[in-house]
Amino acid sequence: MQRSFTEGTYQGLSDSSLSVFAPTRSVITDMIMVQLLSVILSLVLLMVFKGNQLDTNDISLFLVGIFGSSILLGSIYSRLTS
Repeated sequence: MQRSFTEGTYQGLSDSSLSVFAPTRSVITDMIMVQLLSVILSLVLLMVFKGNQLDTNDISLFLVGIFGSSILLGSIYSRLTS
């Protein structure tokens, strides 16, 4: 039996919207890893370029953020590779 044009169009639209709005687990994990990498990169760049204008409390918080993000990123990566 041959499907009509509108039936095939709606099936393709529903398949593509389902893949966008309900991603698989690996995509969500990749998005989390990218966010952690951007946190690390932005904190390091802030310390490099504005480090002389920041006080010690801000630098300490940046270092804690970098360290915590690195630990989270490492734990996610180790779970992916095992």
